[in-house]
Amino acid sequence: MATLYDTLGVHTHATEEEIKRAYRKAAMKWHPDRNTGAEEVARATFQEIKDAYAILSDAEQRKVYDKVYAEQMRGWEAQRARSQQAQAEREAATRAADETAYAEMVSLAMRFADEGHNRDVLFGVLLGRQCEARRAAQIADSVSALQASRREAAKAEADADTEAGREDAPVEAEVAPQKEQAEKADHAAPRAAPANRANQDKREEPAGETHPAGVLEGLWFQFLNGLRY
Repeated sequence: MATLYDTLGVHTHATEEEIKRAYRKAAMKWHPDRNTGAEEVARATFQEIKDAYAILSDAEQRKVYDKVYAEQMRGWEAQRARSQQAQAEREAATRAADETAYAEMVSLAMRFADEGHNRDVLFGVLLGRQCEARRAAQIADSVSALQASRREAAKAEADADTEAGREDAPVEAEVAPQKEQAEKADHAAPRAAPANRANQDKREEPAGETHPAGVLEGLWFQFLNGLRY
């Protein structure tokens, strides 16, 4: 919103002398005699400069103008603020609607991709739902790439599990015979223990107590010694 001060090229608190110098400079620049070939534009601009100087050079008219201008500026600022707020609300509503529509299109594409359809099918489905071609292509490409990445990740995980199972198999095959041998040794140990114990008892038992003939021989030897003495 141009003001009389803008027309003369001075600030709102310019002195009378500053306004006079600005007027002379602007009048010389835009005088029709100095603008050959653009007389009409120069004449209109020169008239605006004269009108601005006529008001601002008069203290009373300048005071009235400043008051009216201040009121107009407040009204203009309020109107601009309302206009900006309304514009911001419209833009926010448009963005929200666009984001909602985009989310719905992505969800639709994901559903068809989960069913095993390829990128071209996704693109056609989106176009059928009145999705803009460029956006439909973007969504179809993104969803197809995502599904491909998921399939590769699942395959890699399955291959890793299979490989881990193969590596564990030889270990279990080696452990089984060792476990079987340990179990056999545990079963055999209780049966061997009594036999070993019996052999040990036989070794510790005196010869005279073990054989009856030996016992009789000892008694007979004692009897003869008794007769001798």
